[in-house]
Amino acid sequence: MSSSRLATAAGLHLLEAYRSVRRASEELARPLTAEDQMVQSMPDASPTKWHLAHTTWFFETFVLRRFGWYKEFHADFDWVFNSYYKRLGKHPQRGQRGTFSRPSLESVYAYRQHVDAAMSRVLSGEADASVVATATLGIHHEQQHQELIVTDIKHAFWCQPLRPAYMQPAAPEAEHRDSAPQGWVSFGGGIEAVGHSGETFAFDNECPRHEVLLQPFRLATRTVTNGEYLAFMEDGGYRRAELWLSDGWDAATQLGWDSPLYWEREGRDWRVFTVNGVRELEMAEPVCHVSYYEADAYARWRGARLPLEAEWEVSASRVRIEGNFAESRRFHPRPSEPGNGLRAMFGDVWEWTASPYVAYPGFAPAAGAVGEYNGKFMCNQFVLRGGSCATPESHIRASYRNFFPPQARWQFTGIRVASDERD
Repeated sequence: MSSSRLATAAGLHLLEAYRSVRRASEELARPLTAEDQMVQSMPDASPTKWHLAHTTWFFETFVLRRFGWYKEFHADFDWVFNSYYKRLGKHPQRGQRGTFSRPSLESVYAYRQHVDAAMSRVLSGEADASVVATATLGIHHEQQHQELIVTDIKHAFWCQPLRPAYMQPAAPEAEHRDSAPQGWVSFGGGIEAVGHSGETFAFDNECPRHEVLLQPFRLATRTVTNGEYLAFMEDGGYRRAELWLSDGWDAATQLGWDSPLYWEREGRDWRVFTVNGVRELEMAEPVCHVSYYEADAYARWRGARLPLEAEWEVSASRVRIEGNFAESRRFHPRPSEPGNGLRAMFGDVWEWTASPYVAYPGFAPAAGAVGEYNGKFMCNQFVLRGGSCATPESHIRASYRNFFPPQARWQFTGIRVASDERD
C-alpha cells in the first residue's frame, strides 16, 4: 500500500474516533438546560457550555489554523475560549466563565458543527504525521473535559437548594452488600521501569520511560470504603491534629471539613449527593471526593501510608484494565467485587498517591504553545492514578498521570493505602 493510502486510512480511522468522542460530549450535555450549561459553581469548575466550546477551540487552534482554506467561525472565539495558553495571547480569567451569557448555547453548537465539518475534511484526506498527532491529542483532551463536564455539573447541582439530579440511574441500583475484605499484596521492590512504552498515545508527562528503585512494599487489595472512612471520622479523625499535615490541618479547620464532600448528616444517618440526587450512604462503596490531605490523614490513622506513584504503576501494570468507567453511565463508584489479588485498580475513583507532580528524568515539553499542556502545572500538585467512574475507558492506562492540588475534592478521588513490607 502506498504511503498516501496509508495516511488516508489512518486519517479515516482517526475521523471515526473523533466523531465518536464529539458525540459523547454532546450526550453528556443532553440532560442539561441552557441555564444549567452556563453555571459555574466555583473557580476550579467550568460551565458545560464552556467545555463544549473550549474543546472545539482546541481543534480549531492547533489543527485547522494551519490550513489556508480554513475560515474561522468567529474572530473573538480565538481568545474567549483560550483556557491558559499564554503564548497564544490573552484569555478571560477562569472564574469569569460562568458570566458568559454570550455567545449563546446555539452559537456554541454552531461552532462545533463548523469545526467538525472542517475536521472531517482534514481527516478524510491525506493527514500528515503532525496533524494526526495533534488531532489525537485533541481527542484525548476532549475526553478529559468529558470527565470535567460530569464533575463540574455535579458540584453545580449540589450547590443549588433544590439539589437536582443530573440524570436518572441507567440501571436499578444493586441491593446493599458488604464490602469485600481488604487484604494486602506484597511486592519485592528492586529496579523497575515506569512511564509510557510502545507506540500508542500517551501524554508527554508520562514520558520518558525510566528506571526507579523501589523498596519492598505492600498495596491494599481494594480502595477504602465509606464504612471504613466513617470509622476514622467517628474516632475523631477530623479533630486530631496529630494525624494531619500542617497545611492539611489548616485547610480542614478553615474550610470546616468534617466529612467527605457531598456527605450530609440526617439525624444519626449519613446521606450522600450523587448525580442521581441525594440518597442513603452505601457503606460498601469506595469513599470518594476526599482531598489529598484527608487521604493522607486516613492512611496515617490506619498505621499505613499512601502509595508512591511508581509503586502504584508497577502494581497496576500486572492487572487488566477493566472496571467501572464512564461508559456505564453510572457516574458513581461501586463496591469492590470479592476475589484474590488487586481489585478495582482502574475506574471507580482516582487514587491519591504520595508523589508530587514533577517531571520525569529527561522530560521535555513539546515545542510551541501545545507544550503548555502539562509541563507548566508541575508545581504544588499531587499525582492520582487509575481513572474514575467518570473517565472514558479508552482514555486510561497504567502509566496515566492525573494531578490536582492537595485540597481539591470535587473530583472522584479516593484512597488505596500502602505500607512498607517490613511493617
